[in-house]
Amino acid sequence: MIKRTKDMLNSSFDMKDMGLNDMILGIQIKRLSESLILTQSHYVDKILGKFSKDDSGIARTLIDTSQHLFKNKSESVDQVEYARVIGSLIYLMSYTRPNIASTVNSLSRFISNPGENHWKAIVRVLRYLRYTRDYGLHYSRDPAI
Repeated sequence: MIKRTKDMLNSSFDMKDMGLNDMILGIQIKRLSESLILTQSHYVDKILGKFSKDDSGIARTLIDTSQHLFKNKSESVDQVEYARVIGSLIYLMSYTRPNIASTVNSLSRFISNPGENHWKAIVRVLRYLRYTRDYGLHYSRDPAI
């Protein structure tokens, strides 16, 4: 059935069979004998290179529980850069990193007026990404019933 579909598409379009994908839409696919692992470690590297050039620290946890974020009442920091980081993190969390969703959603509430504490929280997320660079989604077959 797959061969017939490929032949039908080939008769209508100029195409070639490139075999199994190992990358699609920026998501790396690792095939194991009984499972698939989807990661975006190269995208994490891109985010870190773009937004965390001078920082080489790591964080083993995503948030600092002693830090509470509130509406910024002092001078705003770079709103455009903050929005870019949030956008990159949203793309990452949407596909392979649901573990950062709650924190990224919380930080996105302050996108219109980010303060210094919000930037510290972003730096913490970036350090966590450096520590968990290779995390992703692992899909395995259901056990036999």
